[in-house]
Amino acid sequence: MNDRPRQTVSVLGAGIMGNAIATRLLEVGHSVTVFDIDEEKVNALVQKGAEAALSIAEATERSEFVILSLNHANIVKAVVFGENGVVSAGTEDKLLIDMSSIDPVETKTFAENLQEACGMRWLDCPLSGGAPGALNGRLTVMAGGSEVDFERSKAVMDDLCANFTLMGPNGAGQTTKLVNQLFCAVIFQSLAEAVKVAEAGGVDPRVIPKALAGGRADSALLQEFMVKFAERDYTPTGRIDNMLKDLDALQSFAMRTKTPLPMTGQVVEILRMLCANGLGPKDSVEIIRVLDGMQNA
Repeated sequence: MNDRPRQTVSVLGAGIMGNAIATRLLEVGHSVTVFDIDEEKVNALVQKGAEAALSIAEATERSEFVILSLNHANIVKAVVFGENGVVSAGTEDKLLIDMSSIDPVETKTFAENLQEACGMRWLDCPLSGGAPGALNGRLTVMAGGSEVDFERSKAVMDDLCANFTLMGPNGAGQTTKLVNQLFCAVIFQSLAEAVKVAEAGGVDPRVIPKALAGGRADSALLQEFMVKFAERDYTPTGRIDNMLKDLDALQSFAMRTKTPLPMTGQVVEILRMLCANGLGPKDSVEIIRVLDGMQNA
């Protein structure tokens, strides 16, 4: 239990991330209501102390803070603006915190429409750190919204985040998440290629992170994932199809803003090829299978 006041929070979406977010909030003492169309996912959180809502509207009515953890903008739109959605129970004294990763332009439109319809404010809060980061309260979250809403959200978000930064108005958090995903995707591909270069030269790639620690090429991704790539450790940490979804959003944004992304474009096509071969639900380390196959062809 933390020393901050207990808050009422509803989590809409009880998948891997939603479960981790709700679990963390329960562990630190908040009152958590959960809604998902999958009853098993809801029941798993009820067993941890959450309350189940029978509808999105009921979950919204119960809580001051409503957190979304959903997979796609279309789902976010349906949950917020559909029949018995958030908007039907939203009020000026409630705050929607969208921890999904969706398009920045759509986010801005959703935020404007929600406030106009019922007065409820919107803070886009896409995350980095995955389920382990949420469970340990160590997420990195990039926020978009007003300064007032950002400060208000800390009553909940401080229990989930190690790094919580306001990037600008609605949509700015989602734009920053696109930057994060660009880095991750391009660096994952670089790590896979670096492993192949090291192996071709007779160097154990598992030693590379230690050798480069503190140098200009060092990074958290290098330290966390180089050995994973080298050992072909496909234990799930993040799905390829989720990464591709985010990169598709990035490319759509880049097309609208006429922003060239040549390196990202190459990685997108590699990920699209992996998804076409049924590897979409698999871990990002599967990228190295392409290079292994090319070498053996």
